[in-house]
This record gives sequence, C-alpha cells and structure tokens, in this order.
Amino acid sequence: MSAPADTPGADDPAGDAASGQPRRSKRRPAPLAGSSKASSLPWFGRLSQLDFDIDFFERILARSPDSIDVLRVLGELASRRGLHERALELDRRLVARLPADFLARYNLACSLALAGRADEAILCLGEAFRLGYDDVAHMEVDSDLASIRERPEFRALVGRA
Repeated sequence: MSAPADTPGADDPAGDAASGQPRRSKRRPAPLAGSSKASSLPWFGRLSQLDFDIDFFERILARSPDSIDVLRVLGELASRRGLHERALELDRRLVARLPADFLARYNLACSLALAGRADEAILCLGEAFRLGYDDVAHMEVDSDLASIRERPEFRALVGRA
C-alpha cells in the first residue's frame, strides 16, 4: 500500500518499496491556456471576488425576485462595488417588501446619501429612527453617510436619538 499523499516521500517517483508500484502524485496539473477546461470557466481569474459575488446573487435574484435575503446581500455588495444606483434600486425594493424594517430603511438612507439624494436620505433616516433604529455611534462613523453628516437635519436627528 502506498503512503498517503501528505506523508513525507508520498510523491517519491521511486515508488513504494513494499509493493513495487510507483507512487502517484495527487496534485493535478493546471489546465493549459486554451484548453477546453480553461475555456469552460470564462469568469475564472477575470472577475474579482466581489464581482463574482454580485454576478452570483444577480442570477439568484433573477430566479427569486422577491427574496428578502438576496435583496439584502446584493444591495450591500452593489454598494460596496460603488454601484450606487443599483444599490438604491435594491434597497427601495427591500423597503417596499419590509416597510416596518428599520435596518432596511437605514440601508436605503445610506444608498440615497451615496447617490447624492441628501434630502431623501435625511427623511429616510428619520423614518428609520421612528421604526426603532438607534445606533447613533454607528451613524457618526458610517462612511455611507459622510455626505450628509454635517447637515443641520442630520445633527438634529443624531441629537434627538
């Protein structure tokens, strides 16, 4: 019997002395460029992990357009990628499905702020507070809200919370 691949000498081309059989490497060679194996994965190596994740969740959303979990995750990924209009669209869909969810409302406010819609973002933050959002410390450092942080309406919301 050959030694397991993770033992010293497992890839020894001289073989296993007890059986007389050559030892085989369990490592597989990388597919050659242009081979059918490499071309069957056109995204591999070309997309960042973030872009791959976005594509993956977009495909799921196409099959399950009302999935709350997919809307949440995809909205976050789109925002992280800088796709602010797409994140805004997803967050609006989520709020339409979960109108009493303060976190969905907060995320919509963030998307609005990132999309340059400051007045709407402030109103949406006020609604998030009304629904129960209360993490003022996070609001003070959330980079998504940087564009509205110095507005008097924002300062009033934070002071009221």
